[in-house]
Amino acid sequence: MNAVSDYIAAAAPAVRPVLRELRRVVRAAAPDAEEVISYGMPTLRMHGVLVHYAAFREHVGLFPPVRGDARLDAALAPFRGPKGNLKFPLDRPIPFALIARIVKLRVKQDREAAAAKVARKSVAKKTAKKKPR
Repeated sequence: MNAVSDYIAAAAPAVRPVLRELRRVVRAAAPDAEEVISYGMPTLRMHGVLVHYAAFREHVGLFPPVRGDARLDAALAPFRGPKGNLKFPLDRPIPFALIARIVKLRVKQDREAAAAKVARKSVAKKTAKKKPR
């Protein structure tokens, strides 16, 4: 058992199967990600947070807001909450394939952000070396 398993075990019995499948889907979409608890929620992270997910009374939430893919944004419109976070109602089928797309996009964005950060550091080092002392 780990903290995420404990989180799922502590959830309402009716939502546990949804959380188990959600966990399986997000882990499959981001196999290199670390699974932790952050802000009291199961979280996948690599260089930064990919997604948090949580069970609520009437829905499963997915955080943070997803941006950067117009087609995906359109597909997510019915699930957007007031701050852009996603709410998947428990009284309807959970769109696990859509969630996998979200996580894959977040992995791509995370890798791009990490590569950009490395590039910026490299440029900064080169610039610092060229300055006379």
